Amino acid sequence: MMKITSERVINCEPSVVFEYISNFENNPIWQGGMIEASFTSTGPLGEGSTYDQVATFLGKKIITSFVVSRFERNRCIQIQSIRSTFPIKVTRSVERAEGGTLVSAFVEGDPGGIFKLAKPLLKRMVQRSVVNDYANLKTILEDQCSKSN
Repeated sequence: MMKITSERVINCEPSVVFEYISNFENNPIWQGGMIEASFTSTGPLGEGSTYDQVATFLGKKIITSFVVSRFERNRCIQIQSIRSTFPIKVTRSVERAEGGTLVSAFVEGDPGGIFKLAKPLLKRMVQRSVVNDYANLKTILEDQCSKSN
């Protein structure tokens, strides 16, 4: 099992950060390799909500269906794949911190198929990707928050 963490302080209110990271349709904007993401369930976001995502990684197209397995508004959201070539569980949390909001990510994955063969290298690549994604998130949200103040 591959486990990866990342943290970043973002100069925005926790509710703004949480709203952005829990709207999975924003994923292609701030996450590298994401092509599209769209909700497949209706109603308010919460436990049991579902969405599909298309991404590329190492030249391979990865199509994943996710379910929200934990939801605490403005605090924590956890998603896990229910159909994928790369099974994964992601927990994103936010909390007030000096300088704004501490956003944390905890990613657990169990690569299969061709990805399993390169697990040590894959872990480093995924770690770098997650760190870069959260740096990108910080840039995007701080730009938006500075314009709204």
